[in-house]
Amino acid sequence: MGMKLSEELLWRGFHAETSIKEPADLDTRPSKKFYFGADPSADSLTIGNLAALMMCACFVRHGYQPYLLAGGATGQIGDPKENGERDLKSLDEVEHNKSCIAKQMQQVIRTDDLVMVDNYDWFKNINYLSFLREVGKSFSMTQLLDRQFVQNRIGEGGSGISYAEFSYTLIQGYDFLHLYRTYGIDLQLCGADQFGNCTTGIHLIKRLENATADAWSTPLVIDPVTGRKFGKSEGNAIWLDAKKTSIFDFYQFWLNQPDESVEYLIKIYTLLDKENIDQLMLEQKEHPERRAAQKALALGATEVVHGKANALAIANLTERLFGGNLTDLAEDEIAEFGAFLACSKKGVMLFDALVETGLTSSKSEARKLAAAGAITINGEKVTADTQINQVALLKRGKNKFSVVK
Repeated sequence: MGMKLSEELLWRGFHAETSIKEPADLDTRPSKKFYFGADPSADSLTIGNLAALMMCACFVRHGYQPYLLAGGATGQIGDPKENGERDLKSLDEVEHNKSCIAKQMQQVIRTDDLVMVDNYDWFKNINYLSFLREVGKSFSMTQLLDRQFVQNRIGEGGSGISYAEFSYTLIQGYDFLHLYRTYGIDLQLCGADQFGNCTTGIHLIKRLENATADAWSTPLVIDPVTGRKFGKSEGNAIWLDAKKTSIFDFYQFWLNQPDESVEYLIKIYTLLDKENIDQLMLEQKEHPERRAAQKALALGATEVVHGKANALAIANLTERLFGGNLTDLAEDEIAEFGAFLACSKKGVMLFDALVETGLTSSKSEARKLAAAGAITINGEKVTADTQINQVALLKRGKNKFSVVK
């Protein structure tokens, strides 16, 4: 017998604040529908968002139907930050971002039962006075002012808060109410930082529909190296979009996780079951030098986001880049690497190629690194600028590569 939903959620660590009294209630819930929302504040989600999506995928594996919301309306306001107002996005930017993140959510939550919704579809026709009468009258100012993010913004030393951002929680709460009325959805999934907004919807459904709804949240994933959460606001974002974080860099991020973090992360970011993960961790303990758990984490997380073919190709590429003598690589092998590594064209000067492909930020940095012996062409150290007229693999330091072809 496999795990029940409640058991798997607790084992993987997908459990923070919730309105549900007993996790086991999820196993026998009459309505097996949930919704999860993401605002289009950027044109890509990050691995911070991915953790919550992996929780959603867990619910789907246990028979729940997902409704994924791309916030075309809430994205025009912006979820309030702890320390200041968000810059408003243009409507065109919101529309572009919404399209991008919707595709990414569908990539992770793969099921024929998926329903995509956009809160702009119902907010564009809402009358302001009607919204105030129905939603605004359902909350006291005391309830809203007690929210932690509001206290942080209006308290001593706070930056203040606009009426628009102050109202954000009412907009999100109405989303839950609308989805309950339209689809019978009575469960919202979220990251722990959104739980307060979820309770707004719970309150509205109880007050206006005399019905019970719930929210289940997952903890924010903390970077084990820096101690900060994974996310774009922290400046340490790993993006799901391959144009923002290459598939190679995405794979390397997971491969380079420390031993003490890998079990925590592999439960969250892969689809491996308990039996497989337990076996991996046993091997990791007995032979840590093999880094079996890190390799499984990197392969599994990359497969979730970029597909099995890309994940296997990157794993093979990594073995070839780090497992042998780079001076023995044939030109056709190096050319294949160009599908996943940044490239320059033959005839380029070395220092220009290093800047073009992002291995260095400037030609002066390239010059310093070359002089220090940190730059190689096809495995051979190069200490001065030179023209590259053949297919070549450039390497900076231990693990940064690009291709000239």
